Amino acid sequence: MTKEFIFNFIRQHNLAVISTLSKDNRPEAALVGFAISEDLEIVFDTVKTSRKYQNLLENPFVAVVIGWDNETTVQYEGIAAELGGDNGVYYKEIYFEVYKDGRERAATWPHIVHFKITPNWIRYSNFNDPVVIEEMLF
Repeated sequence: MTKEFIFNFIRQHNLAVISTLSKDNRPEAALVGFAISEDLEIVFDTVKTSRKYQNLLENPFVAVVIGWDNETTVQYEGIAAELGGDNGVYYKEIYFEVYKDGRERAATWPHIVHFKITPNWIRYSNFNDPVVIEEMLF
């Protein structure tokens, strides 16, 4: 399994389930629209009033599931960071390429923010014949 293979698989999707932990260590999951960088970083937006935003401020470790059609998926764990400055512009442009309306949301929605997740573990699973399960550490 190569980085390019994972990138191409993830790039076929634009929705993911992200799991965070609340202050009292209760799991919370949410569906997010996302984009992927060539370095396998996930970019998504949310609002500051969301549970996930508060959770990410307290604990930046996340788990993400991408793809579920045809028993093929990527499980992804990493560290989320709120975007800002010049670095933020680069990653937001990756997001805006997938979500053309994201630029308008960023300009008009109150309290909208963008995050980047840097991977530390990825597992690709394809339960078709032949079964393929492979992991990558970062």
